[in-house]
Parts: sequence; C-alpha cells; structure tokens
Amino acid sequence: MSPRITPVLVQAPASKSLSHRALIAAALATGESRLTGVLESQDTARTMGCLTACGAGFARVGEGEYLVQGMAQGPQGGPLSGQTGSPADLNVGESGTTCRLLAGVVAAGHGRFRLHGEGRMHQRPLGEPARALAPQGVQFHWEGQPGYPPIVIETSGLPGGEIDVRLEESSQYLSGILLAAPLAKTPLTIAVSGTKAVSWPYVSLTLQTMQDFGVPAVVETLQNGVFAPVEHTSVTRAEPGKLRFRVAPARYQPRALHVEGDWSNASYFLAAGAVGSAPVRVAGLRQGSLQGDRAILDILSRMGARVAWDSTGGVEAVLVSGPAVGALQGINVDMGACPDLVPTVAVVACFAKGPTTITGVAHLRIKESDRLEALATELAKTGCGTEMFADGLTITPVTGPAPFKKGQRIVFDTRGDHRLAMGPALFALGGIDAAFDNPACVAKSFPGFWDQWKAVLAGAGQA
Repeated sequence: MSPRITPVLVQAPASKSLSHRALIAAALATGESRLTGVLESQDTARTMGCLTACGAGFARVGEGEYLVQGMAQGPQGGPLSGQTGSPADLNVGESGTTCRLLAGVVAAGHGRFRLHGEGRMHQRPLGEPARALAPQGVQFHWEGQPGYPPIVIETSGLPGGEIDVRLEESSQYLSGILLAAPLAKTPLTIAVSGTKAVSWPYVSLTLQTMQDFGVPAVVETLQNGVFAPVEHTSVTRAEPGKLRFRVAPARYQPRALHVEGDWSNASYFLAAGAVGSAPVRVAGLRQGSLQGDRAILDILSRMGARVAWDSTGGVEAVLVSGPAVGALQGINVDMGACPDLVPTVAVVACFAKGPTTITGVAHLRIKESDRLEALATELAKTGCGTEMFADGLTITPVTGPAPFKKGQRIVFDTRGDHRLAMGPALFALGGIDAAFDNPACVAKSFPGFWDQWKAVLAGAGQA
C-alpha cells in the first residue's frame, strides 16, 4: 500500500465578481454598510475609486473589511451640457468589469461622467449599453472611436419603461443596467435580445446581490407564449426573446455582508490537485455557490480527477486529487458560461491523454488580451499542439509518459493579462521551469497569488 500523501491546504481568495457587485450595491444604499471578505486588488480598487468620484465613501477598517457610505441621491456627476464644470472622472484602469458595470450604474444618476481606462481598455467595446439606454434619454458621447472608451455619459436619470439588452459580447452590460434599475423613476422592464447570450451565471450573481441589499428583481421566462415569474436560481442560461426582468423603483438597503470565496481564482489551486503529485484542499468556497466558475469541479471530474467535499468548524472545503488510475482524459467542453476558466482548463488539457476541445468562447478575444490567440501561442511553447478556431481552441498534449522536458525553462508572455500568468503557472507541476515576462500582472485580481502558489509547489515537491 502506498503512503498517504498529505494534501496541500489553501484558503480561497475572496470573490472578485461578488466584491465588485457588493461594493456597488453598498454605494447605492442609503446609509452605511459593512463589507467583509472583500477582494483587495487593482480592479476592486478601481471600482471603489470610481464610486468615490460619484459620491460614495469607503473606509478600510481591516484586511478586506470596509465601511461604505452610500450615495443618498444616487451617482452624482459633473454639470450637464451647457453648464460650467467638468464631468466626474471615472478611471477604470484595466478593469473591464468596472467599466461595463458602471456604464449602466451611472446612467441612473445625474450629470456627466467620463469613463476611461488604461492598457487595452480603449479597444474593448462599450457600444451595447449606449444602444440599450438610448430610449431612456442617456447620451453616450464618444471621444474617439464610436462604441469604445473614452466616453462621457450624460444623464438625468432613468425614466423607466421597457428596454432590451444584447449579451453577445458580455453579460456585464445587463448586470450594470440591472444594478441601476431600482433607481429608475418608474418600473423598468429589461428584455434579453440578440442572437445568443454569454456568461449567464454572472447575471445570477448580480440578482443575488440585489436581493441581498433589498431590491430584488422579478425574473420572467416565456412559457407557452406568456411571460411568467420564476426563481432566478432556476434559470441556467439566458435565451434571447425568452427572458426578461422587471424591477420596481426602490432604494438599496445598507447591511453587513461577507463576500464568499472566488471560484475563478481558486481554479488554479483546484487544478493543481488534479495535475500535481499531491491533492489540494481549498477552504472557503461555497458548495451551493451561484458562481458560474464552480463548473471547474465538473470539468475536472469529467477529465478524471477526484473531488470530495468536507466541512470543519462550519467552513466548507473541497479536496481535489488526480485520477486513481491512469491519466487525466481530454474532453470536449462548451465554456461559454465560464470563460474565465479557459486558461486553467487549457493548461490542464496539456497534462491529459488525448485532445481537449473548448468551444463557445469567442468573447475571449475582447478580454485583457485576445486570450484565444494568446493561449494557442503560449501553450505551443511546451510542445503541445494547438488549433484555434472562431469560438474556441483544441489542445493536443504531447504523448508519452513524461510529456514535458524536466527543468526546461519557458518564458510565457502574459500580455499583461493576469489569467495568462496564473493559468500557465500550473506547468511548474509538470517539471517545467515556468517564468513570466510580467508576473506582477496578477495584482489585477489576486495580489497574493504567488505567495499561495509557492506553498502549492512546496507541497507537491516542486519548490
């Protein structure tokens, strides 16, 4: 009998998606909220900075703990056109989440708001919120290329009524407008239109946050030709023309809230348990989470990894181990609902037996980098075969008992994209000396990643 291997213990980082949403909801509340477990990263700092420019207040009282003073009158910008004064300055940096959510949120405010960023931000589209909100009288003044930041948003608030939102590029367009909807003067109905919808689980997180802060939305699906209300947790995907939301005027209520662990950033550690020599136990994740990236467990299980949950002292934890016998197996998987997992799964595929094909992720081309092109290029450096197509990627691993050359030094080009550092970090578990041109880019979403990663490597005997 082989000796039992001690699992590597990891604490899940705070959820980036839920941190953004909780910060916004608390800023829209009337009164003071206390948030704990907030992810402290470059992206969430940008969200707080932009909300501060709109009139909210944030006081850090401990690690990941903030007192948030809400905006009693909603987001307040600079004077309207024809009046003297500059728009409120909202520098989103390289945070696409901040940009897309706040493009909707500030539309419910009053005045002018200048939304701009850094890096690739001015190449990332923002035309859909302008189209969707035009019937509400919200004006988007493009400073450069139409449909892209920098932009000045001018608004006198949302009158209410009916609008539609297309989600081909991002579900965050809808999430931003949903977060703004309770501040409308009359009820607002938002229909999902277009040809397809991506990343639905993130909308469910938005609805959960709204409910947590006392402004629930009514979700309706088309049933036998008639729209009928359903629980948002029962909706697994957004079908254009068959889904809509009704939101009544209300004020967000201040509260105390703890932000749950992040499945996206925990995915690298969970994957490490599947591909490395030691199991990895991650604490602080919620088994019943609505986060779409919880799908990492299903994907790893399909590839042959072993997954087990436990609870100690009321804290849930999940243990991931490699296959009991043999190697991980390649699979075909549609990841349209969990695109942030693609770098993780693509690297795991390099450790598997047989090809893996990832589909449904054309929208990865407009992330911090063109992630499809980047993954195809960077994974090929290990000797794996990569084939890129319109909405996905096929990875064919190197065959043989030792697919990677031990000690081979490979410098991966991150393109300044945090997930293109954290995903390929997994190659170190295969004996590759993995280096990165810009390892500090992980600070965008997970500043403490490398410290936790060293513990994983040490536990797997790779440090």
